[in-house]
Amino acid sequence: MSVKADRLVRNARHVAFFRKKGRAGKARQLVDGLLADGAVEYPMEYPVTTEIPVDSAEYVQQLSRFYDEWCLRLAELARSEQVIVLCEGDPFLYGSFMHLYTRLRERGDVALQVVPGIPGMVGCWHATGEPITWGDDVLSVMTGTLSEDELVRRMDTAEALVVMKVGRNLPRIRRALVRAGRLEAAWLVQNGTTAHEQVARLAEVSDETCPYFAIVLVHGQGRRPEAAW
Repeated sequence: MSVKADRLVRNARHVAFFRKKGRAGKARQLVDGLLADGAVEYPMEYPVTTEIPVDSAEYVQQLSRFYDEWCLRLAELARSEQVIVLCEGDPFLYGSFMHLYTRLRERGDVALQVVPGIPGMVGCWHATGEPITWGDDVLSVMTGTLSEDELVRRMDTAEALVVMKVGRNLPRIRRALVRAGRLEAAWLVQNGTTAHEQVARLAEVSDETCPYFAIVLVHGQGRRPEAAW
């Protein structure tokens, strides 16, 4: 994390974070040992994650109520206290915090400051030891929740690829890469930047077990000056 974020986390008296019920929460685990003694924690437990389809009306309704309720709770607390909301990666890149942020901003009675974060994809492509883009390469970032046909379409129009939200979507992502002729160049990074990080060529990994926090990468091979030796 940035020095600014580190400073805010260490001095925070009230800390909120998202987590799945029964889990510690990825963002909370990342700051383990950093929180001040006596800091009050507010675990925001999702009512549903992968139990029902993300495009179903029930899923949307449950998540909407969840964000509405936490918006009210945090706004009330923020009347008298500074509250830190932890996020993995960058708060404005596919993060759950965005849903809270837009609700709090619409209220207009809460002072908001968003500290930029370091997206997980950056740590993942560094883990492969290869530059993600060269010269004029176009980098396309997509989610594994897209349909197979849409994944193929986007894979066909970019030199470098990042596919997020992998998990149970890995078989579909693999099929799309095969159709796009990109499988042999693809990498899978699981639990990137953590003590449990695993880096491998996707073609050498099975679909059996893959965490949601995994990223598929295809590096660009664009324009570059050739070495003289």
